[in-house]
Amino acid sequence: MKTLSEQLTKYALYHRDPRNIATHFFGIPMIVFAVAVLLSRPALIISGYELSPATVVVVLSCLYYLRLDLVLGVLMSALFGAALYGAQGIAALTTSEWLSWGIGLFVVGWVLQFLGHFYEGKKPAFVDDISGLIIGPLFVVCELLFILGACGALKAEVEKGAGLVAIKQAKNAEA
Repeated sequence: MKTLSEQLTKYALYHRDPRNIATHFFGIPMIVFAVAVLLSRPALIISGYELSPATVVVVLSCLYYLRLDLVLGVLMSALFGAALYGAQGIAALTTSEWLSWGIGLFVVGWVLQFLGHFYEGKKPAFVDDISGLIIGPLFVVCELLFILGACGALKAEVEKGAGLVAIKQAKNAEA
């Protein structure tokens, strides 16, 4: 399994334009929440706990994040837990309301993503590596932390790695 820095560096190669990153601050949370909404039905009640496909996806995602980094994994778990809680509330609405919220957020989120990649001039990371779908939410959280001045060493490592890889790719393209 790749390290946190390796995962973020690879993802960062597809996300250098500030306009692309800005669209991701809105698009990725919308998509994550929409998926949680859409997967919150059907739900089974087992020993008083609601178990839905969304719960399974959230738990598996959080385990992955925890394996990459304990502190970021806890933060992602809290964010995904909040998304799951909100999604379950929407899943309790009528079928048309549930689908309207879920599909609407999903479509708008992806429109923002593709708009960002239009500015970037590059395809989304998941096109080349499906793991980009799980790293995207973590990337957005890390970018926010970087803006707030946190995780300076990780930021420097990712930016250095993304810069070096980009230089190598440019040299290979010239050859």
